[in-house]
Amino acid sequence: MNIQLNKLSLKILIILLLLVPAGLRPASAPGKKLIGTAKPRYNVLFLFIDDLRPELGCYGSKNIHSPNIDGLASGATLFKRHYVMVPTCGPSRACLLTGRRPRNIDEISNDVLEKKLRAQVPPNIPESFVDNLRLNGYYTVGMGKISHSPDGYIYKYTEQKGTKRELPASWNEMLLDPGQWGTGWNAFFGYAGGKNRNDQKNQVTPYESADVADEGYPDGLTAALAVKKLEELAGRKKPFFLGVGFFKPHLPFNAPKKYWDLYDRSKIELTPSPGLSKNVNVESLHESSEFNGGYKLGDEKASLSKPVSDDYARKLRHGYFAGVSYMDAQVGKVLAALKKLGLEKNTIIVLWGDHGWHLGDNRVWGKHTLSEWSLRSPLIVKTPGLPKGAVSNKIVSSVDIYPTLMELCGIKSPGNLDGKSFVMLLKDPESNRWQNLAYSYFKKGISLRTDTFRFSKYFRSQLPDQELYDHSNDAYETNNISSFHPEINSRLLPLLEKGNTGLYNTKPLLPQNPTEGQ
Repeated sequence: MNIQLNKLSLKILIILLLLVPAGLRPASAPGKKLIGTAKPRYNVLFLFIDDLRPELGCYGSKNIHSPNIDGLASGATLFKRHYVMVPTCGPSRACLLTGRRPRNIDEISNDVLEKKLRAQVPPNIPESFVDNLRLNGYYTVGMGKISHSPDGYIYKYTEQKGTKRELPASWNEMLLDPGQWGTGWNAFFGYAGGKNRNDQKNQVTPYESADVADEGYPDGLTAALAVKKLEELAGRKKPFFLGVGFFKPHLPFNAPKKYWDLYDRSKIELTPSPGLSKNVNVESLHESSEFNGGYKLGDEKASLSKPVSDDYARKLRHGYFAGVSYMDAQVGKVLAALKKLGLEKNTIIVLWGDHGWHLGDNRVWGKHTLSEWSLRSPLIVKTPGLPKGAVSNKIVSSVDIYPTLMELCGIKSPGNLDGKSFVMLLKDPESNRWQNLAYSYFKKGISLRTDTFRFSKYFRSQLPDQELYDHSNDAYETNNISSFHPEINSRLLPLLEKGNTGLYNTKPLLPQNPTEGQ
């Protein structure tokens, strides 16, 4: 009798084990607690775009040729007011990947992921949303600039490719075809013919228009690699996450000549905010050091005291626009491959810009400010079975993307996320249940974006240390009205304090020895 019961118990145990969803079984991540519920359903294609401000046809711009991104938006949900946590590449991407706001001063530096690794901060949860997908049965592939390094490995600009990844647990594969440039950082700052800014010791112009094919610059190689990888992933039974990080329109503004030829420079419009904002301390801005110092053969130098000439401003804008159109064409190749392979109907597509960029706005050429120009970037999400061609005017943040993807994929999110899932907005783009707030951090300041106002507080001695802009009549933030409306400041300050993570009161994770990065 006992033998029969034991056999029956064994059969029941085997049946129960077979019924456990794949997403709940241990994955190849020793020491990590698995977070997951339902079996994954959708593939995910995530397009990471560098320095892309929301100046696209689908965002209402008449200046830009962006037919492929515009086409994506026509079948997706476009978020008009998406804001990043930090207006610089590394920490913006770290916040997106972790779903958390910065809590330490090192978390707003470009080498945040390297410092966390060097400090051996123990991860008791998935290190990123990519890791969480991998732990729940996804095959994860990254290529190009996903975190901060252009190939996901830690090393300085002039060094050979490193051996340690910025995200050591997240990827089944981390790829880049650096082509004739040899390393990721050389490709990132690449010029036609294999030249690069690093070898030239910054003795380069901030633009180039070479008569070459798309593969004559690195993003063309990345698009080709992505198409090839999609063909391989289509044959796998596992759901996949494919992250593709394009370099352009990041400096230098280099693109094949045919993309420059799309524009008539004489018709390119200049910034609507060419001067310094009123009642603002220049400590809130900067002297365009990335632009000036990294590209020493530029026609002119930018400064807060004197704007560049209109001719040069148009030339630079022309280069940025050409870079956008070049990147858009590469996005088109990846989307076309997805459709051709029959994957489109079962794949979530996300296009995300890591922050905005001043194109002479407020006399700044670059990011690195707590302004609308730096903090607002494109976000487009296409989900099978949900409304197409929708536009949401609700305020969302990059940290909201992590929990949103987990909900769409049927996977439980960790409990430590700051972001909130906006799946409700994918179903109803103007849902009144959504809270319209976003927080951003940089330059010893915290910025709060509400439906009507941008309110920033700086933890510094230079005054004014508060800025208030009314977006109902000052969309370009040209006039700080904080001193004229103390009653609004008093109303918004408690809201801003809710986003105060205390990062400006912390000590660095490690002694200051930052790697180079932009």
